[in-house]
Amino acid sequence: MASGFFALLDDISALVKTTAANLSDVPAQVIKTSGKVSGIVIDDTAVTPKYVVGLDPSRELTIIYRIAKRSLINKLLILTPAALLLGYLAPWAITPILMLGGAYLCFEGYEKLHSMFSKHPDLPLTMDEVKVITPDELEKERITGAVRTDIILSAEIIAIAYSYVTDQPMMKQILVMLAVGVFITIAVYGFVGLIVKADDIGLHLAKDKFHPVLQKFGLGLVRFMPHFLKILSYVGTAAMLWVGAEIIAHGFEFSANLIHDLEHTLANMSALAWFIKALSCVLAGIIVGLVVEKAVGLVKKVFVKKK
Repeated sequence: MASGFFALLDDISALVKTTAANLSDVPAQVIKTSGKVSGIVIDDTAVTPKYVVGLDPSRELTIIYRIAKRSLINKLLILTPAALLLGYLAPWAITPILMLGGAYLCFEGYEKLHSMFSKHPDLPLTMDEVKVITPDELEKERITGAVRTDIILSAEIIAIAYSYVTDQPMMKQILVMLAVGVFITIAVYGFVGLIVKADDIGLHLAKDKFHPVLQKFGLGLVRFMPHFLKILSYVGTAAMLWVGAEIIAHGFEFSANLIHDLEHTLANMSALAWFIKALSCVLAGIIVGLVVEKAVGLVKKVFVKKK
């Protein structure tokens, strides 16, 4: 009886040691996986500030916090369990779902691009055509738009994280994916908060109580930020098209092989390979966005005729 009890303790001890050995390299796995999604993280950071620009400055950090909170909830409570469940029950479904998300990003990026460069005639509007919206409604609308875009990018982040831990024990998969979700959310929205409050920091540094060098730096920061945010809005739009097209490209064997062959051929010229891939994806994203926009317009017309 005693020998059986001690044998059970030995088995439990061996199980604990094995589990600890499997989980000890979780931080290293998190860092490695986070590095693989760095491109999407940059895109997410570039896209988000445009949802805050033009709103009440005193509400900027609150809005970013609300977007970040929704993003974290989506990653931890929706996307991670969904990825694990799909990976177990229907691994074939992950790629088509991601491709649909990529098509949505291309569509949104194309609409932003079209609104930037299309010329709108200055026609007089009647009161019935003017939509009156309160600041609270505008804030809610911006948050909804930001979360909708973020969930597509977050889904790609979680999917890539899952692809790097599929051969690991279930507990390690869960810990790595949750840790990646938390780490990336804090990094992205912490940096976004710093971007949107940079002008306030500049104004503070420009006060007389600081050294003239700091004052000059603060004034320069205030003057620079509007231009930086405008550039960032262009980068964010390009990022939507780029990421959306790349997601779709990786869903087809032919285009995925083309990307792989390009990177392999230009392995010694990584900067050139990156530029060609980025430019190709942006152009492809514009084409996909145009096709989706026309399809959406056609569906709307059909529904209007039926009504």
